[in-house]
Amino acid sequence: RMPSCLLKLTRVVLSHKPWALFFFIFMFVSLVYHKLYWGIWEDPRSRGHPYGLSAETRCAHYVPSSLDIAAGPSPSAGNVFFVETSEQTTPSYLFSCSVESAARTHPGSRVVVLMKGLAKENASLPPHWAFSLLSCFPNVEIQPLDLTELFSGTPLAQWYLHLERDKEPHFLVVLSDACRIVLMWKFGGIYLDTDFIVLKNLQNLTNALGIQGDDLLNNAFLSFEPKHEFIELCMQDFVQNYNGWIWGHQGPGLLTRVFKKWCSLKTIKSCNGVSALAPEAVYPIPWQNWKKLFEAVSALELHKLLKNSYAVHIWNKLSHGTKLEIPSQALLAQLYSQFCPATYTKMKQD
Repeated sequence: RMPSCLLKLTRVVLSHKPWALFFFIFMFVSLVYHKLYWGIWEDPRSRGHPYGLSAETRCAHYVPSSLDIAAGPSPSAGNVFFVETSEQTTPSYLFSCSVESAARTHPGSRVVVLMKGLAKENASLPPHWAFSLLSCFPNVEIQPLDLTELFSGTPLAQWYLHLERDKEPHFLVVLSDACRIVLMWKFGGIYLDTDFIVLKNLQNLTNALGIQGDDLLNNAFLSFEPKHEFIELCMQDFVQNYNGWIWGHQGPGLLTRVFKKWCSLKTIKSCNGVSALAPEAVYPIPWQNWKKLFEAVSALELHKLLKNSYAVHIWNKLSHGTKLEIPSQALLAQLYSQFCPATYTKMKQD
């Protein structure tokens, strides 16, 4: 039998149909608003995983179960570093692919992404798909970049303290140049720009950097033991011969200057325990030919092109405005598909 209170409510509703309908619609809308409001503003740390999606469901969608990364990084393996010196906290597809490809090819290493735009006191990441995707990889760590702390105890500490940022035409680039050599000096490991797609494990390339071409080294890839003398000389040259007005002077130009002194040679070749890798190792597509990344290639041509390469530099400064068809047989699309499939899946969805 129907309880008496419910029976009375039913009679009231039937006798006041318009008002009752309005009342129930109002209550329903209020309930929905309440759930949405608190769902948005709830502290992510109070949930099982940031942004309200269970890690199991989300990561099963992005990361195939066949990927053997469950064990996480090995304490003995060197770190792989990425650095973002701007305030940017909305990573691009290429940024995501760079980190994902490094995480997949280095399952035993910590892949550390340092971002200046992240608040040091905030434990949660911004609600962006790339952070959610990359958090599926147990060896990826996304952390705030504290520049004062990073440069402390190095020749660059005073340079950074007295840097006149408003007068620097290439401020963010120079800052990034500074970060990477200090990271190599303090911690060692591998540094990569966020426009690399990593094809193979780089850990066997120790005390190495890549020849870009035309007898010029590039600093987009570095791999060194901590406290290496060559990197110490790079820090000293960074300060002593500083010129922020010339593009590349504190980056590729610095490495090339120091290397030629290190080897007492006018040409670039491996010497004194530091390897100068041939261009095909990490710069298989020369910057002058960057448009080839957007041209269709066969699987055989792709294999021939990359068989001796560890990574591919995408030259984002030149290529970032170029439209990429997804899916397609374009070289860059095939690289996304093979080496960062989770990011590629997101690209296809979008």
